[in-house]
This record gives sequence, structure tokens and C-alpha cells, in this order.
Amino acid sequence: MRISKLFGKTQREVPADADTISHRLLVRAGMVNQLAAGIYSYLPLGWRVLRKIENIVREEMDAAGGQEVHLPVLQPLEMWQRSGRDKVDVLFTLADRRDRRLVLGMTHEEVITQLASRFIQSYRDLPKMVYQIQVKFRDEIRPRGGLIRVREFHMMDLYSFECCL
Repeated sequence: MRISKLFGKTQREVPADADTISHRLLVRAGMVNQLAAGIYSYLPLGWRVLRKIENIVREEMDAAGGQEVHLPVLQPLEMWQRSGRDKVDVLFTLADRRDRRLVLGMTHEEVITQLASRFIQSYRDLPKMVYQIQVKFRDEIRPRGGLIRVREFHMMDLYSFECCL
């Protein structure tokens, strides 16, 4: 008999706080561990699965002509105020030691738009497709359902800039 060396073991009992089937299965299979409501640690098996999914997405995005970027998680609140999306109720905000207001990115439209305005100067620079696979944050009102309604999660975004006539 071979004993698993993975950190995180399977569980027979159903977690008391698991309210969805997917949540129960993820915890029982030893893929995730709940730290707090909507906050999870990926255990080795779950992390391996997540990385494999990300690599499949990367291969497909690259094949379609996308270019991967890595964008900042911390974003200036002013950027969100300019877009008018600073009033979203699930937006995490904070202040640094100099009292500059910042946002934990729940998405990156504001950042990628600012970036594109610097690097796309003419219709000759189009089309452009950039994507990112990154951690996002949302201050969910009722985090629940395993990895469905969480506060920190991985998301893939593809942004396409094209010329329209």
C-alpha cells in the first residue's frame, strides 16, 4: 500500500460550514483549506490543478495572438474615481502610510485602459490582445459556496483593442 505524501489529507466527514456540494468536495478531497469566510489556502493538489488550468488558458490565449501581462494588485483610488466605479460595494479600499487611498484590484479595466493609452498611438498599432491571470479581491457581502463567492480568487481577463470603422 502506498501512502500519500501530499500535505493535506482527504477527510471522511463533511465540513460543518460547507453549504454547497463543490465546497464539501474540495475540502474533503484535500484541495483547499478554509482560513476564514471566503478566504482559502490552496493545498498542493488544488494548487497543482489550478496551475494546470492556468497553463491551458495561457496556451489558448497565446495561440489566439494574446500577450500576457502582469498588472498591479494595488491600484490608486483616483483611477477608479475617474471611471466612476469607486462606489462599487465589493471594492476593497485601504490607505498606505502616507494616507494615499488605494484599491485592491477586483478587476483591471482601469489599469489596462491607462496602459493601452500609452502604447497604442495609432490605428496601425491595432489589433492588440493582452491577457492576465491574476489574483483579484472582492469584499463579498456574504462569502460562501466554497470557491464560488470568495474574497480572493484567480481570474483570467483578455482585453482586446481593435479598430472600428
